[in-house]
Amino acid sequence: MNRNTINLLLTAGAACCISITIHSLWRYSTIDTTQDSVKSEVPYCVTSPIVPQQITFAGQTIDLLRYDHRERMDRELMAFTYMHSTTMLTIKRANRYFPIIEPILKAHGIPDDFKYLAVIESSLNPQARSAAGACGMWQFMPVTGREHGLEVNANVDERYHIEKETKAACRYLKEANERFGNWLCVAAAYNAGQGRIAQQMEKQLENRAIDLWLVEETSRYMFRLLAAKAVVSQPQRYGFLLKRSQLYPPIPYTEVTTQTGIANLAQFAKKNGISYAQLKDANPWLRENSLINKSGKSYTFKIPTYEGMHYNADKIQPHDTNWVID
Repeated sequence: MNRNTINLLLTAGAACCISITIHSLWRYSTIDTTQDSVKSEVPYCVTSPIVPQQITFAGQTIDLLRYDHRERMDRELMAFTYMHSTTMLTIKRANRYFPIIEPILKAHGIPDDFKYLAVIESSLNPQARSAAGACGMWQFMPVTGREHGLEVNANVDERYHIEKETKAACRYLKEANERFGNWLCVAAAYNAGQGRIAQQMEKQLENRAIDLWLVEETSRYMFRLLAAKAVVSQPQRYGFLLKRSQLYPPIPYTEVTTQTGIANLAQFAKKNGISYAQLKDANPWLRENSLINKSGKSYTFKIPTYEGMHYNADKIQPHDTNWVID
């Protein structure tokens, strides 16, 4: 095959790829085709997500027509929309972790929308750790974790225990709501602390945290929460197209309980048919290679089943059908 023929084939292939890309963009875009003068010099387009006129959170309706509310929401919607890999990974993880979080919130009388607080705190990463030392999916600091019933030390850190940290978060949220009686104030207090929010509400003569002049992190925090709900609950509106087989399925476990210490967790894992890495992944609250248990406390280990450790795309079910396109 001569060089001219190869060049011709490459040119044809490139043209075909560009044609397919443009067709796909044309199909999913909402650009007004009557504006013939609008052209792009690159084979893709970036559009600003539409800000809704209002959004509800925990039964409260927030007006997004007011300029400051609208622009703050716009900023966070753009951030979630164009943090492509992080947002898509969060949606995939939600299929695994929302079924754990939702029943705990319900049992404690916490609105279901607070599952999105875990989204903005950690992107639903159960092993998340901030530079300041906040840990776990709900990002507890050591002192706050202990105050709300979690064991936190070098050997065991229950801030990484999904069920226990979620229950601790519920205790904090319920306590804050008893003080404020407004769930968005509760959300702001989760970030800035109850004392600071109460002080600023009194100082600024406001009864809603959403109307306060706060440091940027806390001011953004409430609208990040609203944007997380908007994007994660309806990802297709923001350009995230996933199939059922691409979601992360819940992992079934058996449980093993002990009231004694375990000198070697690698040996313990092998005796239970899994690797040390799999044991630590399933039980991230274990912080060392042994379990010290001088008090005789009862600890329960999750042991993933053989079937649970292997993907079967045909059996993956979406926790929310709005997440998938098939």
